[in-house]
Amino acid sequence: MPRGLPSANSVRSSIRQEKPMSPLKPPERSARKAKEKKGTFWGTEVAEVLHWHGWELGKEFTKHLSLKNVHVKTQKLSYRPPATRFFITVFPQPIVLSPGMSLTLPIIFRPLEKKEYEDSICFEKPEGEFSVALRATLPRHKLLFPDTIQLPLCAVHDFTEASFPLCNAGDLITLFNWETPSPFHLTPVSGMLEPGSECVVKVTFQPQMALVYDAIAVCWFGDNEEQKRTIKLRAIAKYPRLLVRVPGELCEDVEPGDFRDVLCFGSVAVGTTVERQVEICNPSVVSVPFRIERAKEPLLRDYVFSCDVTQAIVPANGKLLISVRFSPQTVGVQSVDYFTIEPVGNLTQTVLKVIGSCKGPLVCLQHSFMNFGWLNLGECVTQPLEISNISDVPAYYQFDIDGRESVFSFDRPCGVLSGMATLILRVTFWPTHPIICYRRVVCLVHHQDPLFLDLFGTCHSDTTKPAILRPRHLSWYRTNMARGLTFYPPDILSSMLREGKLQMDDNRALKLPPQVPEDKPPEEYPYIDPMTEYFHDGITSDLTIFPPHVSVSVREFDFGCCVRLQEVEPLPLCLTNHTKGKITVTWICRPESPFRVTPETCDIPPLKSTAFRLVFHPSQLNTLYAAELEGFAFYKVLRHYSNIEEDSTMCPSWCLTIRLRGHTFEADRQHFIPHYVLDSPKVFPAVGPNTNTYRSVLLWNVGTSPITFCMNQDTCPSVLVKPCSGYVAPGAHQIFLLSTQPADMATHQHILSLQLNSYPKYTQEIPLRSSGESLLLLLEGDGNLYFKPTCVGTSTTRTYTIKNCTRLLMHFKWKIQESDSKVLSVKPATGVIQPNEALAQAWTFTPGEETKYLLRSWVSVWRAQGSSAPEFPESTRYTLRVIGEGALGTIMAQEEQLDLGNVLVGGLQSCDLVLLNNGTCSLNYILHVEQIITGPCDPEEVLSDPLALELDHYKGMIPARSKAVVQATVSPARQLHYTWAMSYTISTPKARDPANTVGKQQALCCVVATGVYPSVCVTDVCAAGSARGISKLHLWRLFALETLNQYLERDPTSAELTYRVPTRHSVCPVPPVHTPVLLDFNFGAAPIEAEPSVVILMLENNGVVPVEWAFLFPSDQKIDVEHWAENTEFNPSELHQMRVQDNQLFSVSPKSGRLFPGQEQTVQLSHRHDFIGTDRLPVLLKVSHGREILLNFIGVTVEREQQYVHFTSTKHLFTPIAIGSSSPPKQIYELYNGGSMAVAYEIQLDSVMKIQEENFQHPVFVCLNPRGEILPGTTSHIEWVFSPLEARTYSVDVPIHILEGDSALITFQGIGYDPHVMGETAQFDQVLSPSVTPGSSKLTVPGQTAFLSQHRICLGNIPVYSKSSRLVFLNNASESEAVIFAWHVGTSNASEMLQIVPEMGVVQPGESTHCILTLQASGNACFYSVDLVCEVVMQQPLAKYEAALQEWEAEKQRQTVAFTITEQDLGAESNRKQRARSSSDSSAEGKLAKSPAVTRQCRTLPPIKNLLAPNPPVSRSQRRHLIDKEASRLWAKPEPPKSHLLHLGVTARSHSMDDFLSNFCSERPTFFLCRHLQETVGDKAVDRRKDGGGVRTDPVLLALVGSSEQEMQVVTDLLTAVISSGLQNQQSTRAGREARVAPPGHLLPQPLVLRTSRERRRRRGRKNVR
Repeated sequence: MPRGLPSANSVRSSIRQEKPMSPLKPPERSARKAKEKKGTFWGTEVAEVLHWHGWELGKEFTKHLSLKNVHVKTQKLSYRPPATRFFITVFPQPIVLSPGMSLTLPIIFRPLEKKEYEDSICFEKPEGEFSVALRATLPRHKLLFPDTIQLPLCAVHDFTEASFPLCNAGDLITLFNWETPSPFHLTPVSGMLEPGSECVVKVTFQPQMALVYDAIAVCWFGDNEEQKRTIKLRAIAKYPRLLVRVPGELCEDVEPGDFRDVLCFGSVAVGTTVERQVEICNPSVVSVPFRIERAKEPLLRDYVFSCDVTQAIVPANGKLLISVRFSPQTVGVQSVDYFTIEPVGNLTQTVLKVIGSCKGPLVCLQHSFMNFGWLNLGECVTQPLEISNISDVPAYYQFDIDGRESVFSFDRPCGVLSGMATLILRVTFWPTHPIICYRRVVCLVHHQDPLFLDLFGTCHSDTTKPAILRPRHLSWYRTNMARGLTFYPPDILSSMLREGKLQMDDNRALKLPPQVPEDKPPEEYPYIDPMTEYFHDGITSDLTIFPPHVSVSVREFDFGCCVRLQEVEPLPLCLTNHTKGKITVTWICRPESPFRVTPETCDIPPLKSTAFRLVFHPSQLNTLYAAELEGFAFYKVLRHYSNIEEDSTMCPSWCLTIRLRGHTFEADRQHFIPHYVLDSPKVFPAVGPNTNTYRSVLLWNVGTSPITFCMNQDTCPSVLVKPCSGYVAPGAHQIFLLSTQPADMATHQHILSLQLNSYPKYTQEIPLRSSGESLLLLLEGDGNLYFKPTCVGTSTTRTYTIKNCTRLLMHFKWKIQESDSKVLSVKPATGVIQPNEALAQAWTFTPGEETKYLLRSWVSVWRAQGSSAPEFPESTRYTLRVIGEGALGTIMAQEEQLDLGNVLVGGLQSCDLVLLNNGTCSLNYILHVEQIITGPCDPEEVLSDPLALELDHYKGMIPARSKAVVQATVSPARQLHYTWAMSYTISTPKARDPANTVGKQQALCCVVATGVYPSVCVTDVCAAGSARGISKLHLWRLFALETLNQYLERDPTSAELTYRVPTRHSVCPVPPVHTPVLLDFNFGAAPIEAEPSVVILMLENNGVVPVEWAFLFPSDQKIDVEHWAENTEFNPSELHQMRVQDNQLFSVSPKSGRLFPGQEQTVQLSHRHDFIGTDRLPVLLKVSHGREILLNFIGVTVEREQQYVHFTSTKHLFTPIAIGSSSPPKQIYELYNGGSMAVAYEIQLDSVMKIQEENFQHPVFVCLNPRGEILPGTTSHIEWVFSPLEARTYSVDVPIHILEGDSALITFQGIGYDPHVMGETAQFDQVLSPSVTPGSSKLTVPGQTAFLSQHRICLGNIPVYSKSSRLVFLNNASESEAVIFAWHVGTSNASEMLQIVPEMGVVQPGESTHCILTLQASGNACFYSVDLVCEVVMQQPLAKYEAALQEWEAEKQRQTVAFTITEQDLGAESNRKQRARSSSDSSAEGKLAKSPAVTRQCRTLPPIKNLLAPNPPVSRSQRRHLIDKEASRLWAKPEPPKSHLLHLGVTARSHSMDDFLSNFCSERPTFFLCRHLQETVGDKAVDRRKDGGGVRTDPVLLALVGSSEQEMQVVTDLLTAVISSGLQNQQSTRAGREARVAPPGHLLPQPLVLRTSRERRRRRGRKNVR
């Protein structure tokens, strides 16, 4: 049982629970541990379970259950003993535990069988029940571990680990064994667990594919592993992905895109190390291990790029910074290398290209020579010399001269030049003999070729004055030496010059005379590489540039250890004269020098040798000695300048140097310990086989004692070292130059032995490697280049990589056969490939015909320092095979015709054209569009329209066997049908014939669309509020909805589309309009403070596209500006509009909307009658992307007692009538009473009689009821007969006078036509002059629950005396309340012919009832237009109203006869009269004074009084407050419930029998004729025609019109008597006042409690006076 929860039989859950025990922890067996597993139930702490282990049969085992009250209140509980007999406890009794108290309950277990037992003991508390489980178990195997292990996300080929504890929760030693599916692995796979012990099992997940893994591992355990338990292993594997990003900018010489990532170090100083960082980004959701590998090359590599990270892990969605270092060693070499980042599994590879160049010092001397001129013996001269480093890399320089033993000396023979620095050296010339001194001193620079400086000067003595050596002599000497003439002394050259055996060239240098005129020009002194000049001296190397004039047998001498200072053996020296003249050798020996050459001066005959002795005289022991002795050899004839006959034969002296060293360290003395820094390379620069390569080594003495060095070349004869021995002063440095010449491409290991301080223990080995580099170029794809099939006339470009696999810079050049040059090309065709660089080249294949191509091309490569053209033998050529195919193809559209349907004019609609290429080659296409416009339009006019279809691209490329999507955007400009024929041409810009760069135009598909404007129309209209009495037909005319729909169907003008959507575009109070259309929306008229006139329009989207509409008031079109920017001067029209908008007299709800095709929406327009007068407001009906129509909202508010007739128009057009008609029909003109008083009208017919006189006394216009009365809120029908005499238009202006009101002049027009001339175009069958209103019968006002099945019944053309019936249904949409209805036929004469059955009734909830409408046509042809009103009221509110009304009338009757007399009121008669006069009630209804002293036990109810509207205050809130206050003091008469009026329009046109039979003969059998009415009605019609001016059909008015003066006087006297008697009655007076102040709602037809229309007609018939 889980911790903290009651047992299954508990009825309620516990309140407080402890944290559940982990399922992985094995249960303890001790009692103490068991007690710790407790739970708390409603304040009682108790163990959740009692467990018996290790029990035996036949014995009792007792455990104690402890109950503790941990609550602050006393706990009362009871318990039920265990259900089984195996667990026994004490007899149950109530337990009471005080706060903090405990109770121990013993539980005895008595087993009878060797099985497991389980029971429980239940405790009951008022809050609920809880139980404690009792369990006795047998020893068993039980392993606990989680059910599921979710391992972390892992990359493919990587591994992740997780662990879980495996616990032995059983009582026995348990063996286990795991069965695990791949790619999971569990460790340990098997083992043994003691009871209560646990081990940690590690799960390893190493996926091979990116999948979601959900595997099950099975653990078998038990004695024979017969039990098993499973664990679900879940993991997700993702493919790894790594991206390399190099921060910063790339190198300028590296094109982006050649490689994915390029790390450019730029130019780095030699011997330094620059470190840059690279970001390795992991966009995947798994951590990715990776390793970094460098391309393994078989050749010798000098790894200048290094990366310490060889493998690492990039976290998920993270990045790792890797440092790459660049340590260049060879100046002037650009290094390229590649690092490959391989994620785990080697599924992908990312190549990082690293580039760097090495820059070194660039030291130069101010002069290439220094001329000290001549000076006397014993003198010295010093000159400055500038040495500059024009590089930013520090330079170590050293002049290879021992200034202690030479006539030339430098103040700073060695040093360090900072970057971009200049140093001025002092060079001193101090000769010791009167001779010519000339020495070419080499300036060694670390990491730079040596520099040479010519030092020369002439010394004179009193007796010896040699010729002065000048710079021009050196130039002539080099030229003469190149021509082999310097081996002759000047005297011999002078004699040969005299004898003509020699000549002088233009530079006055000597030359041999040519043997033939066409002989080659004389030799010139060539440019000699500094390294070659330095090493090829004939001493260090066996090679020499020019043969030596004087040679020394040995240049370096080592005296060794000379402990006996005075007994040092001299060493022999031999000099050889190779010239044809006698020379003199003079050695420079300083007195303080321990080394001397004897003899110091000696003459050597031509081609002879002379021996000298080297003497070493050390001055002290344990000292190192080293020096370089200097000697000069010169022709003896140069000892005096007079021996020189020709200046051009002058020859400088030759400087001879020997290096000497020795030491005087005793055998038991240690030589000086050298402290130095050795900067030596490991690899020689790459060169070709049998080519010299050079390196420099820097030995820097950082100690305080001098260092002597000796390079033993015998141990490494392949490497030449210069100088081999010498002396380094403290703080100075020595620069060595190394040279080797690898004979082949094998790697050679060189070990140089450098011995310091003449002590073998101080020997430094310098390991070096060198190899010859051959030309080796690697072509991608084993020299094969494949192109995909390419369309003929187009080209395909792909990248092809060539790699320089050597350490040498190589030049390359591609050669394409001339016949293939039009098909194949490559860029770049020539260029340079840096060492180890892979160069990507762009190859272009342009087939000229439909065939397969197999082409060959060659690339030649050669070394940069080799021959300049690839035709020389040093170049190597590689062959490339190019395979391609020329093909042709076509394009087709996925859909041949794409119909976009209806598209909004001016709008945008896009579609996707899918182009298919089923061929084998990619195609470049050009799309063409042709526009065709059809529909009701001028074909020539639409030809100039711009293209209404635009493609996102007209040119493109479709790969082979694929598709391309072209987005087409359509924007039609007219409401017409558009067809766009699309075609294409294949672009072949590479066609061999320039005229065929574009293929033949081919049809592709066509796009069809129809341009439409958004369309909306008004389908129905109904009224509410003060306008609810207006019929739908009259509303249709008031709002000119027929004209509005016609305007909405037309196309908008260009001005209307200035703003396609509602926009605030003006700062004027009256914004300008861009539409020529103006319509009046006439809300009619109503008295002030009446209900708002509400008109509900039904808008329908009768178009095919969604439409957005909006009613925009002037304020909705005005831009909001700051107050200071507004114009404060307004005209009356603007002020009127501002008043209307500020008071919200007109409102539209909603003001905007969106309708989908066929969707309908109601719009409520309202006019509030708050101010007397005519309110006008221009409202713009804006259809987005469509029409704009300016609607002039007009509403009239009149005073309450004002008589007002609302004229909708000053013109009225009758229905056209055929001339010669024997019985023209009656036609109707409507007058609407919008006031609160009944209105009497009179039509003045003088103009009508004038028209009759003009037409030969023919009654063209006849008014049948020129006088009448219009009830408030109703419409009266004025009957006219239009009888044209000829086919023309008749017009008459008729004044209509409103008694005590405004009159109007109405123009009546009628058209007569000849039916014989018009034929079928005659409108003889038109039923009504205006169009019949369309609409839905379900358009309802808010709160209306009943509706008619149809709102208009048109009986059409009927014969006279016919009887027509129709069926109409009244539906009750309410589901809970019944409705009561009553029909009101109206006051029109035509209503006498109309009957509807039933006139009253009840419709139950959710039901409907039918009503039968019957029209009995009269004997005269006429137009019938009757507005039937069905008044509907809810039954339950009406019942409540009637009950309240009865109570009110009963109380009114009681208060009429009841009164209360008090003492205070005995003398208050005058006050009662005054109150009676101020009140509109009768004296019985007046207020009676109240007094606490009453004679009756019960108080009377409040007096009954009809509320009078007081003088209206300023605001409505005050007015409403006064009305509410007055109503609280009086018991007002109950108001009838609000009813809803349903209008049913009935229209018909009756024809005479002759006209009907001639025009509608086929319809005659469908009508029933009442013959018995013919004579009666006919006689009445004849009598009515007798009166001039027409006869009224109403019996009452007909009697009044036809009466005499005496009869009129009698009627007047009778009415006067009746009214006078009525005024004397207070009750009648009150009723009259109530009628005058009736609210606006009472102006409508009376409620159902009044008489029906039939009863009213019956009563009127009895009162008619003839």
